[in-house]
Amino acid sequence: MSQRVLCLRPQADFARVGVAPPEALDVTYRAPGEAEVPALMHSVQALVIPAVGPKLDAALFADTPLQIVQVTGAGVDRLDRTVLLQRGIPVCNVPGGSNAAVAEYAVTVAATLLRRFAWSDAEIHAGNYVSFRQRLLADNVGGLEDLVVGVVGLGTIGKAVARAFAGAGCRIGYHDPALTDVPALPFEAQAMTLDDLLRSCDVITLHVPLVDATRKLIDARALSLMKRDAILINAARGGVVDEAALADALRDGRLGGAAMDVYSTEPPDRANPLLALTGDAARRLLLTPHVAGVTRQSSAYLFREAWRNVARVLIDREAPLNRVY
Repeated sequence: MSQRVLCLRPQADFARVGVAPPEALDVTYRAPGEAEVPALMHSVQALVIPAVGPKLDAALFADTPLQIVQVTGAGVDRLDRTVLLQRGIPVCNVPGGSNAAVAEYAVTVAATLLRRFAWSDAEIHAGNYVSFRQRLLADNVGGLEDLVVGVVGLGTIGKAVARAFAGAGCRIGYHDPALTDVPALPFEAQAMTLDDLLRSCDVITLHVPLVDATRKLIDARALSLMKRDAILINAARGGVVDEAALADALRDGRLGGAAMDVYSTEPPDRANPLLALTGDAARRLLLTPHVAGVTRQSSAYLFREAWRNVARVLIDREAPLNRVY
C-alpha cells in the first residue's frame, strides 16, 4: 500500500533538478493556501514543505495522522514548535545542503560591494566611466585579502562561510553564544563578544536562526559600533536586522555597504525603507531574493535527502534522520 504525502512546493521544483520521490510514495502537490490543504492533512502520513514561506496555520496539525514533517532545507521557523511537540509529530530538516551555495554567495557579495562592481556597472551605463574610475582610485578601494571577517552564528552554514573567507585570505572572528565548546576548525578563528566583533571586523556576515534572542540583533546600536567602511551581509532571516536602522546607516554614509538576501516580510513591500534609498546609499546596497542557498546543485541535494528521509520513515519504518524536534 502506497504512503500518502502532501508536498507544499511545486512538482516543477523537483523536476527542474532531476529529483523525483520514491515510487512507493503517493505524493499530492499543492500550494499552502489552496482550499484542499486542510482536508488533505487528515489523510496523509507525511508533509513536505520548503523552508521559506509564510507561517503555517497551527490548526492544520490538530487532527492528522502525520508521521513526519520534512523541510526541504534547514529552517523550521514556518512551523509552530509547541503544537508539533504536543502532537508528537517529528519535524526534520536537511542541514548542510546549502553550505557551499551560501558560502559562495557571502564571498561574492562581499567582493562585489568592497570593489563596487555593481556600482561601477551602473555608473558606466550612465556615461560616467572616467569620473567613476577616478573615484575608485582616489578612494583606494580594496579587496578581501587580509580583512577581518566576523561570522555571527558558527553552525553548519556559518562554518562553511568562515572557511570560504579564510580561503580568500581573510582573518576570521566569530560570535555564537550557543556554542558550549571551542569548535575544531580547519582554519584559525577567534571567538569574540558581539560588540567586539562589530567594532573590529571589516565584514560582518549573519548566519543565525530567527528566534527571540536574534530578532533585530543588528539594530541601530549594533550598526553604530561597526566601522564606517564595513560590509554587512544577511543571508540568515530578515528579522535579524532592523531594516529601518540599516537604511539610516546607509543613507548617512555610516556603513560601507550591505547585502540583503532576506527581509522582514517576503517579498518586501514598497514601504520597506531599504527600497526607498537613492543615490550613493542605494549603490551601497545589494538586494537578492532569498537565493543565497539556492543553486541547481544545492536544490538537488536538499530534495534528494528530503525524499530519502520521508521514505525512511514511511517505507522502511525507521526513525527519521535530522530530527529538529
